[in-house]
Amino acid sequence: MIMRRCKSLTISKLRLSEMISPAFYDMHRDIKKHGHQEYVLYGGRGSTKSSFISIEVVLLIKKYENLHAVILRKVGSTIRTSVFNQYLWAIDELGLTSEFKVTKAPPELTRLKTGQKIMFLGLDDPQKLKSLKVPFGYVGILHFEELDQYAGPEEVRNVEQSVLRGGDAFYSFKSFNPPITMSNWANQYVQTPKPDCMLNHSTYLTTPAQWLGQKFIDDAEFLKEKNERAYKHEYLGIPTGTGGNVFENVEIKAITDDEIKGFDRIFKGIDWGWYPDPTAFDEMYFSSAKRELYIFKELHVNKMRSTDVAANLEKIGVNKYERITADKELETIADFRSWGWNMRPAVKGPGSITYGMKWLQSLNKIIIDPIRCPHTKEEFIKYEYERDRNGDVISGYPDKDNHHIDAVRYALEQYWSRRGQ
Repeated sequence: MIMRRCKSLTISKLRLSEMISPAFYDMHRDIKKHGHQEYVLYGGRGSTKSSFISIEVVLLIKKYENLHAVILRKVGSTIRTSVFNQYLWAIDELGLTSEFKVTKAPPELTRLKTGQKIMFLGLDDPQKLKSLKVPFGYVGILHFEELDQYAGPEEVRNVEQSVLRGGDAFYSFKSFNPPITMSNWANQYVQTPKPDCMLNHSTYLTTPAQWLGQKFIDDAEFLKEKNERAYKHEYLGIPTGTGGNVFENVEIKAITDDEIKGFDRIFKGIDWGWYPDPTAFDEMYFSSAKRELYIFKELHVNKMRSTDVAANLEKIGVNKYERITADKELETIADFRSWGWNMRPAVKGPGSITYGMKWLQSLNKIIIDPIRCPHTKEEFIKYEYERDRNGDVISGYPDKDNHHIDAVRYALEQYWSRRGQ
């Protein structure tokens, strides 16, 4: 199906610059040339990201006359007082109010000239989505408002697969204010974007001040002075954690092949498991000068015999002649040594966990490649102190969901253990 373009758009560039924050100029140009299929916008209060998306969706409807749009929120009852009003604002700002019919029950906007629809649905009523039909053309635009409120990437992906069909070009917009915990799936989603995805992080500082008003600015500065952690989360859109994260020094980013080639000393650790606990292996580099740890290789397997673990380690390029420090399972270590592996038992004893964990916490950065080491990433960012019934943090380190953490701790024991000091 070929997209039909409207011959002329009457919205001038000057007029658009009065409606779109400078933070979105590059994305606006990319959308015009359809540079990507997915656009994810996240940030703090006052960033105008939802305003920008509503304008872009209306412009796309006007530009392509056989496209329809679906605007989603997780809970349908919130639509009329939130995102529906946002789109009414957009058509008014664009001077297009007379070109659209407004229907409030069910909420939708219909372009009078063509019959194109902008439909507003809640995902709490999946039947409406399954029975969705348009009179012509196809649904080529989706906007997931408040992305973090959805169940996870699978739910979002299922919607895209169900709705974005029957055409040759699609636009999927996603917007949200990052939740406070980095472990939230939406925060993780922007850490590992797909190749056809364009990201944009914006804040009130990227918005023209006159759009926000002095009171908004004053409120932001007041919170910055009184509670910087809350300010960073609410106004800068930074997941600052709840105060219960064990590791606040984790940085999730790609580690390149060239970087790995330059690592002069590699450390390896393994924690044994079967099921549900996995056998967890990690390979890493530690810069003692910078006090930065780079984790770039992992193995995560369940119900696997030692012979198969060895085969899989070789398969992912682990050098059996370089030292691997392993959990103190002496019979398994003896098997590996009989097969030619340079494997040694880890330090055990009173205080070893505390010493190792505190040392990891003291590093300037723990850098984890999310593509190469997805399970290690998950453990480090989700690992939190336990709390009592009053919500107070309990001292000590939880002994659960920490298999790769243990592998990393074993690998680097010479730096933190009394034996290595």
